[in-house]
Amino acid sequence: MRVVSGGGEQPMTVQLADVLGALSQALDLTEGQPVGHCVRATWIGFHIGKKMRLPDLQLWELYHTVMLKDLGCSSNAARICELYLSDDLSFKRDFKTVSDSLPKVLGFVFSHTGLKAGLAERFRAVLNILQNGGAIVDDLIQTRCQRGAQIARQLRFPASVCEAIHALDEHWNGTGRPDRLAGPAIPLYARIALLAQVVDVFHTAAGPAAAMAEVRARSGTWFDPQVVACFEGVATDPSFWQTLASEGVEAAVLALAPVSPIIVDEEYLDDIARAFAQIIDAKSPFTSGHSERVAVYADMIAAELGYTSERRRWLKRAALLHDVGKLGVSNAILDKNGKLDEAEWQDMRNHAALSETILTRVPVFQEMAYIGGGHHERLDGKGYPRGLMGDEIAPETRIVSVADVFDALTANRPYRAAMPLEKALGIMRADLGAAFDPTCFAALERVLAAIEGDLARAA
Repeated sequence: MRVVSGGGEQPMTVQLADVLGALSQALDLTEGQPVGHCVRATWIGFHIGKKMRLPDLQLWELYHTVMLKDLGCSSNAARICELYLSDDLSFKRDFKTVSDSLPKVLGFVFSHTGLKAGLAERFRAVLNILQNGGAIVDDLIQTRCQRGAQIARQLRFPASVCEAIHALDEHWNGTGRPDRLAGPAIPLYARIALLAQVVDVFHTAAGPAAAMAEVRARSGTWFDPQVVACFEGVATDPSFWQTLASEGVEAAVLALAPVSPIIVDEEYLDDIARAFAQIIDAKSPFTSGHSERVAVYADMIAAELGYTSERRRWLKRAALLHDVGKLGVSNAILDKNGKLDEAEWQDMRNHAALSETILTRVPVFQEMAYIGGGHHERLDGKGYPRGLMGDEIAPETRIVSVADVFDALTANRPYRAAMPLEKALGIMRADLGAAFDPTCFAALERVLAAIEGDLARAA
């Protein structure tokens, strides 16, 4: 296929595993996991599937189930912060190490709830969790599982993959969630994915022996004993662990990718961008729909400035993904109702660099990475992360910057209500030539006036 990039049309063969494997780093961020978690879990799960002698199509389904198991992970982040008065990233990271042991569960609640809150507020939060913990966890996991399966469907994966992502947190003994499935009623891919997830978490933290001990301890409760037996067979090969711990594990996982029945064409790249935009925006109730609106505004500006339909399509993808780095920012910061302190502001500013890092890793999206990295730069050099000035900021980045700030001003935020249109435009107008490109802003004003005129005529 020929893919439109920042420099024009480029001939490129696009592999599904290359795109989704690279974007899985964004899922790792929002789960608080070390980068590469989903890829490493895929290495583990795929080898279990091979040991079970699954046919090629089932191996392809298993491969993408494990790679995309955390598609819904951003959807409960704000709720975790609200209920536990906690940083969602460290909460999620540490929650993956907790078993069903009551002392461990209680220890986790006390060590992760309201640590920075006042005593009375912390006490109320802990009491609420102890009294209503089952219902709370049910709701959090149901939200994540439903959302993950929904996004997998949008990405055109078959029902077997979607159902397995929905069932990721089911346990062999029926004590899991969201549907309390037990034994063989749990989709096989979900059984393998859960074990692979736990193996990677404990292996990354403490090595092979710790991972093996945890798997054996949960066999028959969390894990299907047959899956455990197959994993133990895989684990006897020293090269399995060596690759898992190596910097070459991502390349090894991509080399394992079965031939995909999904063709990655221009329409599918659009679907991927839209799906991940939904993951980004689900992180906070205050950013719901933000990426899609920025893409719409950016497209209108680009059309007004005479961009071709191909370049506009490319720019829409960049706008949809410009904030992907926000998945690595805690909701304690994103949703804070007040001024950020210096450390929080630094974390918030880091999202632009994270966006660029993630998009750079996706071969077909590399050319748009500079937009993710630069959409908070200013013409006067006072932006971030690099302090670029004037012509150092690409025209497409300037378009997205105008669209991004316009949407931010006209949408609700935790610290203020949405601004009226004229007030928002007035604020931006005062910063023309310093923060915003006058040409891009003028194009935005023209398209907004045209929309207003059309609505008036239709009324």
